[in-house]
Amino acid sequence: MTIERQKLVYDGPGGPFEGVAVRDTDAAGARPGVLVVPNILGAKDSDAEVAARLAALGYVALVADVYGQGKRARRGEPDVSRYMDPLNADRALLRDRLAASLAALKALSGVDGGRCAAIGYCFGGKAVIDMARAGLGVLGVVSFHGLYDRPDYPTQDRIAAKLLVCHGWDDPLARPEALVGLGQELTAAGADWQIHAYGHAGHAFTDRAVAKTDGGFGHDEPADRRSWRAATDFLAEVLG
Repeated sequence: MTIERQKLVYDGPGGPFEGVAVRDTDAAGARPGVLVVPNILGAKDSDAEVAARLAALGYVALVADVYGQGKRARRGEPDVSRYMDPLNADRALLRDRLAASLAALKALSGVDGGRCAAIGYCFGGKAVIDMARAGLGVLGVVSFHGLYDRPDYPTQDRIAAKLLVCHGWDDPLARPEALVGLGQELTAAGADWQIHAYGHAGHAFTDRAVAKTDGGFGHDEPADRRSWRAATDFLAEVLG
C-alpha cells in the first residue's frame, strides 16, 4: 500500500480552490470517492490525515476547499470565522462550492463517480447535510459534530442520500432540540437516516487539538473512536 497526497487546484464560483487528493497508488480499478469537508479553519493537515485513513480503506479521498485558494484561518485568531461567515450567510454559494468540490472528486482518475460520499466536521458537518438536502449526487453523508439549521433555499422534497449524524450530546452549539428538529426534517423528507449521540461529549469531539472543557467543547476519545467506527461501517454499506 502506497498512500499518495497530491495538491489539486480546481474551479468553482469564487475560485480557484485548492484541495488535497489522497489515494493508494497500488490499488487498481475504479474505487469509490469520499469528499472530506473541513471545519471552520478550512483545509489543513489534519483533514489530509483523515483522507489518508480513508485511502487506506480503499477509497479515493479529496479534502474540499470551500473558502478559496490561500484562504485559511488559524485557531485562536479573533476573526477566525471570517471565511466561514459569508458562506453561512449565503448557503446557496456554499452549496455551489460543494458541488464544484464533488465534481473535482468525481473527475479524478480511478474514481467511480457513481459511488461517492461526503464526510464533514463542525461547519463541514453542516455542509455535508446540505449536500444531502440539495441532492448533490452523493450516496451518503456523515456529519461529525455538525450544526443542523436549514439553508434558506428550497431543498429536495425527498432526500435520496443516506445520512449518519454523529453528535456530542453536550454540544452547546447544537442543543437536543436542534437534533430532534433535524430528525423530524429528515423523516418528513423520507431520508434513510441515523443519529448517534454520544453522552458527555460536546462540540469538536473528534478534534485532538482541542482540549476538553466543562463548557461542552473539545476532544472526547470514546466518542472519537466510536464515531469513526460508525462512519467506516456506514461508508462500507453505502459505497460497497
